[in-house]
Amino acid sequence: MPRKSKRAEPENHERWLVSYSDLLTLLLAFFVVMFASSNADKGKAQKVSESVRNALEDDRLRAVLASILGGTRGVRERGNAMMHGPGGVEKKAGSDKNGAAYADLVPSLQLLNLELREEIKAGKMQVELAQRGLVVSLREAAFFPSGEDTISPDTYPTIGKVANVVLRLPNPVRLEGHTDSVPIHNSRFRSNWELSAARGIAMLNLLEVRFKIPRARLAVAGYAENAPVDSNDTAEGRAHNRRVDIVVLTAAAMEREPPTAPPPPASPPRR
Repeated sequence: MPRKSKRAEPENHERWLVSYSDLLTLLLAFFVVMFASSNADKGKAQKVSESVRNALEDDRLRAVLASILGGTRGVRERGNAMMHGPGGVEKKAGSDKNGAAYADLVPSLQLLNLELREEIKAGKMQVELAQRGLVVSLREAAFFPSGEDTISPDTYPTIGKVANVVLRLPNPVRLEGHTDSVPIHNSRFRSNWELSAARGIAMLNLLEVRFKIPRARLAVAGYAENAPVDSNDTAEGRAHNRRVDIVVLTAAAMEREPPTAPPPPASPPRR
């Protein structure tokens, strides 16, 4: 008697539902984990957001970014390609929303760092971009005898490097004198105010007479011990505070300066 062949079982067309349900389960678990994480770290996320916003609003960060991205052509490793837009078109530098324009001073910053690298390395000078402009700090120990306002002639070549950069720029320059917190009282200076102002004036006279920077571009400010860059509790900190800052003002800082008088008209030639 011949065997009966087994009937083929009908094909199950709903097997995909198993995989589909597994996928939905995984997605549901994923979104639950994401939701729980977002609620747990909401405070941390807010802190991170505030930190990033504060960093982006910091003028010093803009200055650093400008020096990295806004390099000049011919200076190596300064991001010189980033000065150009698509197709090699150079982007025009302008002011940010706070009115602080740094782009026009970045090439001068780079040039001074290059020209003064030995003096900076020796701790005699410091060059940086600050909110008020390009600041070149001259330490007292290298440029002035202690307690005096006479500039050492040995430093004239170094100051000349700064003057050459200043001459290339249209910006006004403020000469800021600073001291440490130790009071001074001698036959020439009755206070740190007089010493700080006298050193600024000495620098003004040198820049005008020797390096031909127009006096109308220069201004003097004496701060005494009231604008320290370091602690006055240590000898090293006090040495850092005794300085003269040559400040090339930014466009925003220029707007806050008092207007200068126009140059006097040229006298007619004698006949």
